Amino acid sequence: MYPGTWAATTPDKPALVMAGSGRTLTYAELDARSLRLARHLRDRGLDKGDVVALLSDNTPEAYEVYWAALRSGLYISAVNHNLSADEASYIVRDCGARALVVSGAKAELVRGLDVEVGERLVYGPPVPGFEDYEAALSAAGDEPLPEQPHGDDFLYSSGTTGRPKGVKVALPKIRVDEPGYSYVNIFGGLYGFGQDTVYLSPAPVYHAAPLRFGGVVHALGGTLVMMEKFDAEGALRAIQEHRVTHTQMVPTMFVRLLKLEPEVRASYDVGSLRYVVHAAAPCPVEVKRRMIEWLGPIVQEYYASTEANGATMIDSETWLAHPGSVGKALLGILHVCAEDGREVGPGEVGTIYFERDEVPFAYHNDPEKTASTQHPAHPTWTTVGDLGYVDDEGFLYLTDRKAFMIISGGVNIYPQEVEDLFSLHPAVVDIAVIGVPDEEMGERVVAFVQPAPGAEPGDALAAELTAYARERIAHYKVPREIHFREALPRTPTGKMVKGRLREDYADTASGR
Repeated sequence: MYPGTWAATTPDKPALVMAGSGRTLTYAELDARSLRLARHLRDRGLDKGDVVALLSDNTPEAYEVYWAALRSGLYISAVNHNLSADEASYIVRDCGARALVVSGAKAELVRGLDVEVGERLVYGPPVPGFEDYEAALSAAGDEPLPEQPHGDDFLYSSGTTGRPKGVKVALPKIRVDEPGYSYVNIFGGLYGFGQDTVYLSPAPVYHAAPLRFGGVVHALGGTLVMMEKFDAEGALRAIQEHRVTHTQMVPTMFVRLLKLEPEVRASYDVGSLRYVVHAAAPCPVEVKRRMIEWLGPIVQEYYASTEANGATMIDSETWLAHPGSVGKALLGILHVCAEDGREVGPGEVGTIYFERDEVPFAYHNDPEKTASTQHPAHPTWTTVGDLGYVDDEGFLYLTDRKAFMIISGGVNIYPQEVEDLFSLHPAVVDIAVIGVPDEEMGERVVAFVQPAPGAEPGDALAAELTAYARERIAHYKVPREIHFREALPRTPTGKMVKGRLREDYADTASGR
């Protein structure tokens, strides 16, 4: 199913509303405009399996491009607009894009791109070297393509530990107007999406979950309310104004909501909410507990990845019985394995693998990296590098990413545990914990802290935070150093870019 399904029955229904400006795109408009763009791209020589790269802020045109690709058998690669020009150029080149559609609001980044793409379109303010998007749509035909093979997304990992990796899957073997698309099948039923859904998307559209969930909403005839940019009170305002039924957030957004003054939270009516879904990063136990206390048992969690090699899910009631868990397998069969590949028992930390009938993804242009995700004895078991353990009942708990684990004096330390400890501390807005080289211990624990307004960074605050940690966790986990920063390098989807912090620390230590 796709917007054309609903354009035929509810043409004037809003398919997308911008939370800030109120700009609205009806199903009739979304269907007609995505069709014209699909026609334009076909007339310019793009065919099934070709790639359209999209570099955009949160704007309705992003979903016109998305549906133009999905209704004509194309891949869409959404590019993070917070990257440098070199990083964004790498993705556009690596994905093999034959068309590049950009938002003129990102003109500075676009002008810095070093790519060779023949078909270039821009909406919003003009950019030299790019054809006007509206003119292209106006000149295109409005006859549906003879066939409308289902396209798919072709997205890149966030690149928090190196170059982003392109995750490419085989195109669905269905037409766009047929049921059977995996994300619609899985998440549509799991969270009760339908024509009465009003879904608030507060995150950047280039990220996998926001892009895909918006597509699920449109496939099932609901209304997508998209924030131009997240802010905590603005999200509450949008929920109240649009009578939002569903939303998806990341844990950092939960923290921002909980740090609003209680009277501010209480001043907004959020009673329309039926599902508040979270994913993308582990959620501190106390943060989630307080969200459930505030909103009720409507908080749902899933654990998955851009690679979509597997997934787990857990609802509020089950989580309260298993606090900290991300649930049981929803997609694939779960295995937790030691470094030598053997499966470990309950409570033992290991690498998380999902078993599927076949390898579900490949990293584009990187067969060695693809092979590295596969279990040495079971090639259809794949991992994205996360660590965790299962309890006696088979519930999964995440500890951290393998790349972030600290080994100090031969003992494994998981930074996420330390970061979670400070998530709701009144003097801390944000925190990142890394391991740095240490001659005696191998690595030592170092924290970077963004202090809250009114909290004075310096030795006194560092001593306060150290004492707070020593009262609550084992002393060997407590940061040996605390450095204060005005802001920490998170992606807009909530993931900390720890590689940048390691580089900054190394530069400072070497005097560069």
